[in-house]
Amino acid sequence: MLNIQNYGSSSEEEEDNETETIKGESNEKLLSHLKPVDSNFSVAKSMQICAAPVVMPTNSDDTRVLLPNNQELMHNPKYEELFAPTYGPENPFQTQQMRANRNILSGYVEKAHISDFQFENQRRTFTSYGHAVDPSTDSEATGDAVVVSAMIAPPEEALGKSVFETIKKRPLDKKKRTKNDNPEDINGFLGPWGGYEGEQRVMRPEGDEAKELQEIVAKRQKKGKVDEDKPLEEKSIFHIDNATDYQGRSWIAPPRSETQLRSDTPPDKCFLPKAHIFTWKGHTKGVAAVRWFPGTAHLMLSAGMDCRVKIWEVYGERRCIRTYFGHRQAVRDVNFNNTGDKFLSAAYDRYIKLWDTETGECISRFTSRKVTYCAKFNPDEDKQHLFVAGTSDKKIICWDIRSGEIVQEYDRHLGAVNTITFVDDNRRFVTTSDDKSLRVWEWDIPVDMKYIADPSMHSLPAVTVSPNGKWLACQSMDNKVIVFSALNRFKMNRKKTFSGHMVAGYACSVDFSPDMSYLVSGDADGKCYIWDWKTTKLYKKWKAHDGVCITSLWHPHEPSKLLTAGWDGVIKYWD
Repeated sequence: MLNIQNYGSSSEEEEDNETETIKGESNEKLLSHLKPVDSNFSVAKSMQICAAPVVMPTNSDDTRVLLPNNQELMHNPKYEELFAPTYGPENPFQTQQMRANRNILSGYVEKAHISDFQFENQRRTFTSYGHAVDPSTDSEATGDAVVVSAMIAPPEEALGKSVFETIKKRPLDKKKRTKNDNPEDINGFLGPWGGYEGEQRVMRPEGDEAKELQEIVAKRQKKGKVDEDKPLEEKSIFHIDNATDYQGRSWIAPPRSETQLRSDTPPDKCFLPKAHIFTWKGHTKGVAAVRWFPGTAHLMLSAGMDCRVKIWEVYGERRCIRTYFGHRQAVRDVNFNNTGDKFLSAAYDRYIKLWDTETGECISRFTSRKVTYCAKFNPDEDKQHLFVAGTSDKKIICWDIRSGEIVQEYDRHLGAVNTITFVDDNRRFVTTSDDKSLRVWEWDIPVDMKYIADPSMHSLPAVTVSPNGKWLACQSMDNKVIVFSALNRFKMNRKKTFSGHMVAGYACSVDFSPDMSYLVSGDADGKCYIWDWKTTKLYKKWKAHDGVCITSLWHPHEPSKLLTAGWDGVIKYWD
């Protein structure tokens, strides 16, 4: 404090005394940052206190500082520098655990390196023999300390040995093997598959066990338990008196009086139906599908949920001609071949059956152990022995009816396959699935050539190709009928969307009028809807059935005849 007071007034006295001059020079260096104090200003008022400690570097020559988080040292530090305390104030509130040196949240982990071979050696030894070298001890200081498994009792001869060291033979190794390594002996060659002498490969119950099992099987059969794997015995009932007419023509032949059925050209102009003219009754449960007889459409085939398939007359007395029995569960789909003398029926009992239309005989049966949702013959004349079926396990299977074997599988869908539609002169076919996609396939090539899927698309459970083969009308689960081009690009036609009906959850079929002026569809309320094809305007709707109107078909040779079928079990004809 005296130095501060004497700083401005004692300059002359300092020049006379050398010792005082030296002191003045040192004081001047120390207090060079302070301004001269006014004589009227109190010293006590201008005094400031600095609480920061004076930190002096340990080595004035080297100013480099070691930071605790440094991963690399650029020089060789001394021991005193490495273990010197960290500079700066210490937090008094830190616990002992917080003060500890840590490189992870819970503590300090030292890096250790072990050979992959040694690690795998000890792991396999522990798994096989139940012991391994203890990794937590220093093997050089304490020797090889061993860890023993509580689950596996190590064999005595294996103690202290790893899996890479040989031990005594196990009891299984002492068995003699049946050997025949002579490759010239074609029938008796065993190689590595010989097995042991006296070994029983096939274990069958004998004695009392066999008798008990036979009794259990006999009791189950008495109780009337049905074996679902065994197909039902097929039969058919003929409902009319004569199978031929007075000239010997079969009942399958088209009636001579209906001359328009032999025409290849469709009607010039179609009209909207106005009245209900006939009802076919015979199914005790709902009708699942109806198909016209190919070409003439003078007969129709219906598949029912009562496990039966029936064929009906469309002209004349409109009788039920024959009923086909052969499925345990509801029939899902039926389809004729090109001539109509055979048809396929697919049901929920996992069987596809091929029937002779005229005699009612079941020619053959096919099953892939999965439910078949659709089955259809290849329309080409030279491929009438092949048919494709869409199943619940995401596959499209192609069967050969001559051999009864699967000849091709198309396995690309991600959900159950609902429809199969042939396009482009039968060179390609289109399939839809529960995975909300539409795929186009080349025949006999099991990779889809076109994949159509959009986030806005819904499942398409019913697809119909137009009479001119240019368009695909698809029933969509968002209560719309959407249209795709059936040639080349298979692009969706955004301008043609038919709406107004309610079909969500039901596979209601769609159909075109023969002249392509109208589009018809059923809906879930039992109504039938007819739209204009060009303008997409709804022309007519009416209540057709009590349940779901699942099928609506326009007669290919009549200008205004329409057929509908529903889950109320009846088929109606409109004109």
